[in-house]
Amino acid sequence: MSRIGLMPIPLPDGVTIDVSKSNHVSVKGPKGELGLQVDPDITMEQQDGDLVVSRPTEQKRHKAMHGLYRSLINNMVEGVTEGYKKELEVIGVGYRAEVNNGILELALGFSHPIYFLPPEGIEITAQSARGQNARVTIEGIDKQLVGQVAAKIRGLRPPEPYKGKGIRYTDEYVRRKAGKTAAR
Repeated sequence: MSRIGLMPIPLPDGVTIDVSKSNHVSVKGPKGELGLQVDPDITMEQQDGDLVVSRPTEQKRHKAMHGLYRSLINNMVEGVTEGYKKELEVIGVGYRAEVNNGILELALGFSHPIYFLPPEGIEITAQSARGQNARVTIEGIDKQLVGQVAAKIRGLRPPEPYKGKGIRYTDEYVRRKAGKTAAR
C-alpha cells in the first residue's frame, strides 16, 4: 500500500492546479508556474481544497507511480508557494565565488577562473567576507533543478578528505583523513 500516495495534497491560498485531458498538471502560485506530464493511469481530482491522487489497480507499477506522482505534485505546490534553496560553502585558501551579471565566477585553484551560467528559473547569489569562506546560494521553484545545479557546482571541486578544501553543502560533513607521517 502506498501510504504517501494516499495522503491528499493541501492547496494553499493563491495556488491553482489545472489538470488537462492528457493528464498534464500545471500548478500556478505566487512565485511562478510549473508543469508535469503524469502517467495516464493515475487520476487526480480536487476535493475540499485538497488534491487527491488515485490509482486504478493494486499492481506494483501503479502503487509505485501513485506515490511518485503525489510527491512530485506536492513538491511543485511547495515550490510555487515557498520555493527551494540550497547553500554551498567554498573552502580553501584563495578560493573565491562572486556573481557578475547573473554569471557565477569561481576561483578554485585552477589556472583559470570557472564561469557558471545558471539555467532559466534559477537565481544564484554569492557572499564572501574577508577571512571567511564564500557562500553560494541557489534558489528556484523547481526542486529537482535546484538540486541538480547545486550538485553541478559542487562537482567542479568536491571536498577532499585531507585538508577539507573544495565546495560542499553547508550541512555536509566531510570525514577527514590523517595523511602521511614522517618515517624515522
